[in-house]
Amino acid sequence: MESLQGHVALVTGASQGIGRACALALAKAGATVALAARNEEKLNTVKAEIEAAGGKAAAFKLDVSSEESAKAAVKEISAQLGKIDILVNNAGITRDGLLMRMKRADWDDVLTTNLTAAFVLTQAVIGGMMKLRWGRIVNITSIVGQVGGAGQANYAASKAGLIGFTLSMAREVASRNITVNAVAPGYIATAMTDVLSEDQKQAIAAQIPLGRQGSEADIANAVLFLASNESGYITGHVLDVNGGMSMR
Repeated sequence: MESLQGHVALVTGASQGIGRACALALAKAGATVALAARNEEKLNTVKAEIEAAGGKAAAFKLDVSSEESAKAAVKEISAQLGKIDILVNNAGITRDGLLMRMKRADWDDVLTTNLTAAFVLTQAVIGGMMKLRWGRIVNITSIVGQVGGAGQANYAASKAGLIGFTLSMAREVASRNITVNAVAPGYIATAMTDVLSEDQKQAIAAQIPLGRQGSEADIANAVLFLASNESGYITGHVLDVNGGMSMR
């Protein structure tokens, strides 16, 4: 795969999990990575990890649920690093619960963080990408946004909405050599899935044809490909990374 040397990638939720894995992969490929999340201490740990491996990274405190914070961070990153031509909208939360007992705040928080934040950040960076006539936007959706999940109406709606957003944006900016794609993880071993019981984990794993849960690196490798020059003729695509859990 060609080097991403000279490119600047903004990764949200980069302090841990899939976001951290994506940041490490992009930095290894040569991109300068803007690490964004709320926890500065964890961000600095990832930054140090990247730099120890010979990569380039900078940490920026960003609360994606705040439009003001998101826009300010994009402005600061662009000023400090010169541009943003790769955006990975990864930050996400869950507030699971059956619909009949779900609080409006749990609905709003998940939609704001998982979907509205992608709109705000994409809108903030797209002008710069259009001037450069090159850009890569990768949105992290979920298998839950494709098949649903009991007790996850808010999460499923946010991730399904992100797919629709991806398809629409891809059509809007394709003429400027900007691609917009999504990666839909299946059952991935992360801090978010660690809360499940062993019985729940085994039950889910039994539904996966490849016979194993996915890793954060599995998702990062997919993101790296969609951020590369080699994926330049792919846009408006949802790449399923789920071990065959859902096939189309």
